[in-house]
Amino acid sequence: MLRIYGRELLLGLTVVAAAVVTAWLMGWWSPRPGFRLFIAEELARYRGGPGDPGLYLALLGRVYDVSSGRRHYEPGAHYSGFAGKVIGRFYGEDGLPTPALTLVEAMIIKGLEASKQEIKEKQKFPPCNAEWSSTRGSRFWCSQKSGGVSRDWIGVPRKLFKPGAKEPQCVCVRTTGPPSDQLPDNPLHRNHGDLDHPNLREYTGCPSLATSCSFPP
Repeated sequence: MLRIYGRELLLGLTVVAAAVVTAWLMGWWSPRPGFRLFIAEELARYRGGPGDPGLYLALLGRVYDVSSGRRHYEPGAHYSGFAGKVIGRFYGEDGLPTPALTLVEAMIIKGLEASKQEIKEKQKFPPCNAEWSSTRGSRFWCSQKSGGVSRDWIGVPRKLFKPGAKEPQCVCVRTTGPPSDQLPDNPLHRNHGDLDHPNLREYTGCPSLATSCSFPP
């Protein structure tokens, strides 16, 4: 496909591939009755060039007709027509999935779960705003939209030490209410928000509840 359409189409198909994988694993699409089985040589005819019967995209052994979405390779465009399966690594000659597909599916699901956990962690500990200059040094500060996370609290800068990470990350930490892992109506919390989290450390020389910390060069 790169030889026919160049870099623009290749990048577009990359976006399509990511969207198709996500939608497939989330169960948004299902195989249509009477799906076709392709061999690699047959599928190679569907490159979308002059005289070709169409433009098909094979992803993890499933074949999608993306002809109608040729210029709109993004989620929501009309590229999701299910055409069949290609015989090879991921589907056998009977059309059934191979162990290789099962393994890849498990890896993708694991990656999606890790991504969901990362988003949840970012909501709990949004990254700080940060700036540096040779004359003023470094400054970390929190706002109601630091790290791209909008919220109804500001928080204070803290060092977050993640397992396996070489350096701590500056995050904004909620200072009031119960910890994020407790129910809001729990009467036993200390009204410290997430300040008591064991992986957090204060910045030396910065007031404990300051929303901004500056460090001269």
